Amino acid sequence: MLLNKFLSRTDYESYEDLYKNFKITIPDNFNFAYDVVDEYAKTEPKREALVWCDDDDESHIFTFKDLSLASQRTANFLVEQGIQKGDRVMLILRRRYEFWFFLLALHRIGAIAIPATNMLAAEDLEYRFKAADVKMVVTYDEPALQKEVDKAKSKCASVEKLVTVGQTARQNWVSFYDDYEIYPAKFPRPEGDAATHNDDIMIVYFTSGTSSNPKMVAHTFTYPLGHIVTAKYWQHVVDGGRHLTVAETGWAKALWGKIYGQWIAGSAVFTYDMKVFIPGKLLEKMSEYKVTTFCAPPTVYRYILQHGIGRYDLSSLKYCTTAGEALNLDIYNRFYEQTGIRMQEGYGQTELTLTTGNFGFSEPRPGSMGKPSPGYRMEIVNAEGNPCADDEVGELIIKIDQGKPFGMFGGYYRDQERTERVFEGGVYHTGDTATRDKDGYYWFVGRNDDLIKSSGYRISPFEVEEVIHKHPAVLEVAVTGVEDKDRGQAVKATIVLQKGYEASKDLAKEIQLFTKKVAASYKSPRIIDFVTELPKTISGKIRRATIRDKDAEAQNAENAESAEATTSPETNSEQEG
Repeated sequence: MLLNKFLSRTDYESYEDLYKNFKITIPDNFNFAYDVVDEYAKTEPKREALVWCDDDDESHIFTFKDLSLASQRTANFLVEQGIQKGDRVMLILRRRYEFWFFLLALHRIGAIAIPATNMLAAEDLEYRFKAADVKMVVTYDEPALQKEVDKAKSKCASVEKLVTVGQTARQNWVSFYDDYEIYPAKFPRPEGDAATHNDDIMIVYFTSGTSSNPKMVAHTFTYPLGHIVTAKYWQHVVDGGRHLTVAETGWAKALWGKIYGQWIAGSAVFTYDMKVFIPGKLLEKMSEYKVTTFCAPPTVYRYILQHGIGRYDLSSLKYCTTAGEALNLDIYNRFYEQTGIRMQEGYGQTELTLTTGNFGFSEPRPGSMGKPSPGYRMEIVNAEGNPCADDEVGELIIKIDQGKPFGMFGGYYRDQERTERVFEGGVYHTGDTATRDKDGYYWFVGRNDDLIKSSGYRISPFEVEEVIHKHPAVLEVAVTGVEDKDRGQAVKATIVLQKGYEASKDLAKEIQLFTKKVAASYKSPRIIDFVTELPKTISGKIRRATIRDKDAEAQNAENAESAEATTSPETNSEQEG
């Protein structure tokens, strides 16, 4: 375990001890590929790094020596294809093990990795190619995806090379494995102008904006060290264990749980390259491969609980964490009853590392984001920028007057205006609303855009969801606000039902009455929409913005029809009559 190389002290007696005394030693010109992967390859070459399997019964166990050699060979392949320090390379590799080959290879070269999801269509890809001046795109062998890439490339002059990790290449694509073995598995650390430096950009993730084009979040070469806290003190990964974070590599959560902090802390990463999320299959793999620590969004826990955990041997599982959206108390209790494990919630953003967490020094408070991570100085402020009282809803900000927290991004790539806006006033504006209780625990309320303002009340979607989830018919729910001429906004609940229940007006009324009995009447949903599934990211996070956008489109269409009707002669005469 290399943890002692970066920390003078690794054990802490309390949360206060951790928060006050945690310190990271930052090496000059730190490069994760050389200073972590190659170091393990020299000192513990047989230590497990990546344990991988897929739905087609293919599986591999890669040691650190394996990944060191594979990434050096891949770096030589990339250089042969014209990739140099500072070039932008997009990786659309789902959970393929080649993702680790290419990511580490790009770190070695000093090129900028841009992971992306396979859900992107040609228009999405075109925007990203142009925004970042992408030079190369690497994908797995999926004809539909590669067809979208071809369409986007035809409109983007910057993209010079397309690479597939499949065995057959499309026309004008390079097959990675055709000549893979001829490249030497030795790539010396660059020196001089080619060397990487701590402030160089290492990775860029596109993260969606609510009302604008996706932002490019840029992290530097020291970013991996920021995830020591994530892995060691929140996820509590086991030295020599196997950690599973449910995330596709196109999302930043993959970097939280599939490489940096876990390896530094001595844990292997287990990855199941599932094409479709099937709860039973995930539980089978967790049992078969003896996963020791696990992290997933609350939605994933909800589905595996519904499927049934008891029939699987999860005795290897020691610690579980969750993030992505607020944790429902019912999920927490049911999981604890069936496993004896108390889930620890955490919070962060693509722009940050773990920002708050329940760190395990005391019993977690279900639904709470926890307390601030070491280095994060936080405050909740009102619209005027003044500190909020305990339990008062306000925007969550991070103070940076004494320096940025370790692992925080440096800014949005090629967007100085947006960077200045998010750091306005000498603080970082998270755009999230929260409360803090008298004991210093933070409680997530929602995005500024998620907050519902109805009849003068400020309503947290999660508060309403928490209540609705208690109804036995409800499997999943997303609460949003819709335009209402009398109230400003009305509360809407979009619901997926449990098996055995059917959508009906009577059931909708029953859920409304149920909510009124448990919570304040103004929180009860005035609109209930039963659906078969909720819109989500690949990592399982509910996309409330998608629901709001569809409702807004429907409202606009209705307004347009109304306007057309009131201006037609026939309608006017009918109204007058």
